[in-house]
Amino acid sequence: MNQPKTKTPNLRALAATILHQVVDKGQSLSQVLPAQQEKVRDGRDKALLQQLCYGVLRQLPSLDFLVSQLLEKKLPNKQRAVHFLLMVGVYQLTSMRIPEHAAVAETVAAVVKLKQPRLKGLVNAILRNYQRQSEALQSKLSQSADPVKFNHPGWLLKRLQQHYPDNWQAIAEANDLAAPMWLRPNQQKNSAQEYAERLSEAEIEAKPPLKSGAIQLAAAKDVFALPGFADGDVSVQDGAPQFAAALLDPQPGEQILDACAAPGGKTAHIGEYCPELAQLVAVDLEQTRLKRVHENLARLGIEAKVICGDAAQPESWWNGPQFDRILVDAPCSATGVIRRHPDIKWLRRDSDIQALADLQRDILNAMWAQLKAGGTLLYATCSVLPEENREQIASFLATHSDAEHVPLNEADTAESPGWQLLPGEQDMDGFYYAKLKKQA
Repeated sequence: MNQPKTKTPNLRALAATILHQVVDKGQSLSQVLPAQQEKVRDGRDKALLQQLCYGVLRQLPSLDFLVSQLLEKKLPNKQRAVHFLLMVGVYQLTSMRIPEHAAVAETVAAVVKLKQPRLKGLVNAILRNYQRQSEALQSKLSQSADPVKFNHPGWLLKRLQQHYPDNWQAIAEANDLAAPMWLRPNQQKNSAQEYAERLSEAEIEAKPPLKSGAIQLAAAKDVFALPGFADGDVSVQDGAPQFAAALLDPQPGEQILDACAAPGGKTAHIGEYCPELAQLVAVDLEQTRLKRVHENLARLGIEAKVICGDAAQPESWWNGPQFDRILVDAPCSATGVIRRHPDIKWLRRDSDIQALADLQRDILNAMWAQLKAGGTLLYATCSVLPEENREQIASFLATHSDAEHVPLNEADTAESPGWQLLPGEQDMDGFYYAKLKKQA
């Protein structure tokens, strides 16, 4: 008996639905996209759906500008999904290698899947008009306001211009590029050089390992294509957060805490870096995110005590001894990892920054009390904003006489504490580190 054929979903319709949920309804791409990808069987189609969503979110203001130039009047709210579909269509025509006739045909067909069949003619006409007028429209776009040209919300661009007057454009441009894939070989199983040789044997092209052990791939790969991934021989982690374990520098017999630990990459790296710890504790506020911590630790064979708790209120979950070293990977605006999470630009608000800075201060104060005299605290964020980084640490040093600033490089001074990596620097994400020692 023949099995009934399952209908192949229209990827452009799925992309428009996802974009509508993220941009208009404020949902996270990391939650919405996987749910829609489950409707797609073929791995290549899953990848294409992701590319459509990431691409449109990276170029949202530019695409919105181009579509608005072509529409005689704005579509009503009940047809908003079609507006996002038009952006998906224009994105294919401007930035993808899909043959133009196929991009137009598939996008027009998607209108029916969005239950707006009467708009097929409109979508077809808009996309055809873009093909005819592309040069003139792109010229108009080049003369538009900075938030449109650089595809960033105005408030964020203003902050970048204020804090980085000489290179805000480079930061914005780096934010809109696809991030490379970085690997962290498990040094308990193989050295970085040994793992690089395994990649070569598997015909996976990669750059030579850095001193930190991080390896950058020439092109992204499915994790299960990586030699020994399932056995815990390697993890996927950007190059910038891979500095955390060495900067923390845990020693045998010590009690170590990773605060705000989910999804567990840095916790696992600490365990790989120094397996002879007295105890490794990982805490995070969100129970659902701790599932990833458990999965990562189990795959890598790392032992740690995993706790669901608020790092700002350690008395509610910890009555053990003080810690020798604490990693505070603080909740932040994530403005350093926009290239990996382009929805951050449209979900984050200007008012979030002060609220995050207040929370970071509370966590720093609470964690400092849990640190032994003579102990080390490493503060880290994936932000590029000084309010969360340099200014946060300068304020902490000014109010804690027992806190000693430990410079990480020549640019890390008492007046401007910490090490700020900017997006795209060394092909890595934007990241910040500051190291403090608790005086006896």
